[in-house]
Amino acid sequence: MPTEAASPTTTSKSERINLRITRRQDELLRRAAEASDRNLTDFVMDSAVERAEQVLADRRWFTVNDEQFEDFLRLLDAPLPSTSKFDRLFSHKSQFASHDS
Repeated sequence: MPTEAASPTTTSKSERINLRITRRQDELLRRAAEASDRNLTDFVMDSAVERAEQVLADRRWFTVNDEQFEDFLRLLDAPLPSTSKFDRLFSHKSQFASHDS
C-alpha cells in the first residue's frame, strides 16, 4: 500500500526536517538510495515514514491469548456502573434516533 511519501506528487510539501548525521550514516544512506534507484530525500522519507507507521501500528494492534480475549469481551459486555452523568445523558432522546420512534 503506497504511503504519502511514496507518491510525492499527491500533496504539497511545506515542512522541513533537518538532521545531523555521521559520515558513515551519510555514506550508508546514499549507497542505499542509489541501490534503490531513488534520490536521497525520497529514500530517507520513505524509510522514516514506513518505520513510523510500524511504530504506531504496534500501539493500535495487539495480540492476546484466548483467556485474555475472553476477559476482554466480558469487560466490553459488562454494563457500565450507573452514574448521575449517565442517567442525565440517557434521559435525553438521541439525536441519532429515527423520527418515527
